Amino acid sequence: MHVLLLSFYFPPDLSAGSFRMEALVTALQERLGADSRITVITTRPNRYGSFEAQAPATEVRGGLTVHRIDLPAHQSGMRDQVRAFATFAWKARSLVARERPDVVVATTSRLMTGVLGAWAARNRGAPLYLDTRDIFVDTIGDVLPRRATWLIKPLFSALEKWAVRSATRVNLVSPGFLPYFQPRYPDRTFSVLSNGVDDAFLQHRPEQLAQSQKAPGPIHVLYAGNLGEGQGLHHILPALAQTLGDEVRFTVVGDGGRRAQLESALATLPRHGVTLLAPVKRSELIALYNEADVLFVHLNDLPAFEKVLPSKLFEYAATGKPIWAGLAGFPAQFTQKEIENAAVFNPCDAAGAVAAFRTLRLHTSDRGAFVDKYRRTHIMNRMADDIARIGAGSLA
Repeated sequence: MHVLLLSFYFPPDLSAGSFRMEALVTALQERLGADSRITVITTRPNRYGSFEAQAPATEVRGGLTVHRIDLPAHQSGMRDQVRAFATFAWKARSLVARERPDVVVATTSRLMTGVLGAWAARNRGAPLYLDTRDIFVDTIGDVLPRRATWLIKPLFSALEKWAVRSATRVNLVSPGFLPYFQPRYPDRTFSVLSNGVDDAFLQHRPEQLAQSQKAPGPIHVLYAGNLGEGQGLHHILPALAQTLGDEVRFTVVGDGGRRAQLESALATLPRHGVTLLAPVKRSELIALYNEADVLFVHLNDLPAFEKVLPSKLFEYAATGKPIWAGLAGFPAQFTQKEIENAAVFNPCDAAGAVAAFRTLRLHTSDRGAFVDKYRRTHIMNRMADDIARIGAGSLA
């Protein structure tokens, strides 16, 4: 079987989509066997301007071929993102034209890779498996000015409809997406396969960690991830740093479109215990997790983010460390129900955040049941089975 996979991010790039597709490729190789072919069309590492990783334009490993497209230098602004994707889509067309896949797989957060996947599937006469990691139409309505969305939202709604109706199977990364998709596409059947816990974090399960109590000194709180409008750290972190003072030491690892705004807000404080670091490789990130006392996650106070399920929650939970989470809607419910020793507060509510912080137990927890339930290899094996059945024509 020949699988054509389209993903804007792929290792060694740093993103949830990159790690998710790496795990899927591994699962497909095991499921399909040595005679299978998997062709990945992706980009050279570009997730963060402050993170550089070398990767060949074309990489061949047995039955796996990875084509990486060079993008123009860009930041996180909308104009730069449009230019970057336009370059990716244009150059991907000629690569797609060389392939005769049995099934096309597209994973998408900002919708357009899914649209590209729908075009590739129709162009090559192959079925499409669409993995949806965000509701782009919903998100742009919340994060962009109204004067911009009134024109482009109907366009993206039409593109979403075309991509979804082109797919043989649509997977949603969060159960919170179902209330959006099911009423709009009542004739479609959706699967729900979330991000899950990668093998890289399993060696740090709490069974292998000392159940040590907090050492004397400031409490070390770590945030690792994107610093964009969706995370809204610039709205919450300066207030927390000011309120908690010397009691807490914050480390923020990441980059994104709102990093400069966060830095400016922190600079107005007479003093603060916040250290900002550039993105790091996974091995270094796991070491930082182990050094922290508390792991922090936050989504901005916007309706679109009440449906998502942050991949960061799975990484954090696997460490056994206390989790301090600014979430609302479905992700808040999921965290409270599924993750032990996690304190949830309403996004952008500094007073509520401090109150939630006081409820945390500062030691590692045994979350083995959570890890076993959401192990990424299990989730990706199920996805690989669906893709294999679609490619064989046995899943309608």
